[in-house]
Amino acid sequence: MQTFQNQLLILSDNIEKVIVGKKEVIDLALITLLCRGHLLIEDVPGVGKTMLARSIANSLALRFKRVQFTPDLLPSDITGVSIFNQKAGEFEFKPGPIFTNILLTDEINRATPRAQSSLLESMEELQVTADGKTYRLPSIFMVIATQNPIELQGTYPLPEAQLDRFFMRIKVGYPSIDQEVRVMEMQIKAHPIHSVAAVMTEEELRAIQSAVTQVYIEKSVKEYIAKLVDATRQHPDLILGASPRGSLGLMRASQALALLKHSDFVEPSMVKQVAKPVLAHRMIVKPQSKLKGGTEEKVIEEVLNRIPVPVEK
Repeated sequence: MQTFQNQLLILSDNIEKVIVGKKEVIDLALITLLCRGHLLIEDVPGVGKTMLARSIANSLALRFKRVQFTPDLLPSDITGVSIFNQKAGEFEFKPGPIFTNILLTDEINRATPRAQSSLLESMEELQVTADGKTYRLPSIFMVIATQNPIELQGTYPLPEAQLDRFFMRIKVGYPSIDQEVRVMEMQIKAHPIHSVAAVMTEEELRAIQSAVTQVYIEKSVKEYIAKLVDATRQHPDLILGASPRGSLGLMRASQALALLKHSDFVEPSMVKQVAKPVLAHRMIVKPQSKLKGGTEEKVIEEVLNRIPVPVEK
């Protein structure tokens, strides 16, 4: 475990060369990667959403592709298309950008629901079906999607089924004054993204992903997770609570956080730390509750304060 933890520290420090002063954001992104999940970054323009995705890809010896989502984007622009080969006398499948390790889908909510739905199968089953044939994706496959929550004109909100496929939804946030000055100093001559080199191989990443599942989690902590998720389903301010996929995600994210924190087991405080980014996007607040200032994050906070934390036996 110590070797894995040292490798993760090196990886985190490498990404922080580009994403300054956002240690918690980097950790959440790495947790998603270690749990073989997909990441939705929702924030205003210019805070480093795309750079976070690129710095993760550059820090790993993995393939990286980017798709700019627009209203005229077709599913075949993402998955690929069959083209007739006159010499062979048959159709040949030309893989799209989805056949990679890390796929950045920029401004995902600008594409139509038809284009968005082309990601559903790949995000859940690591495969693409085109023209009646199924093609496998790489075993390491991560979608990092970005969207702007402020500008709503010309956008198509992600449906619940699509949101539930994302392991976490995070925000980058504005830097502090000192951090912003440091960012300017770093980019006087060139952007630091060009100097970020790979510090972890694909084989090393696979080994760490397997190690996450070996982190011990006591039964009482699993029950605590189940109670938290069940409380969202019965909360009066919600139309829709978190799904069972949310319970599994919360458990796995807690295990990955324990590994990052050099711990051999999951503590309830770790569950609390990842609850909002794992669960908030899987819930829907009632319109009347929204008018009173209710949000998914506030509901989770209230549930965390209400459900008793298991004590060590």
